[in-house]
Amino acid sequence: MTLVKVFSATTAHARMVLGDRATVWLANNPSVRVLQAVVTASSDRAFHCLSIVLLCEGDPFTPTPGRARRLAGHP
Repeated sequence: MTLVKVFSATTAHARMVLGDRATVWLANNPSVRVLQAVVTASSDRAFHCLSIVLLCEGDPFTPTPGRARRLAGHP
């Protein structure tokens, strides 16, 4: 493992699109290989948090020809 990437959100809309954010990041970093994904939900009286932790290998900064910048419908 050479890389840990964390996605987290506390608002309802951000939690709904969290998987999309991870998918876009992976599409933009094709040199990264996910070894394990850990999804965690936690909450207290005021906040609900969803986290996706990707344990990876590779270098997200290595340029790749034809690298996708965005998936349709995502900024």
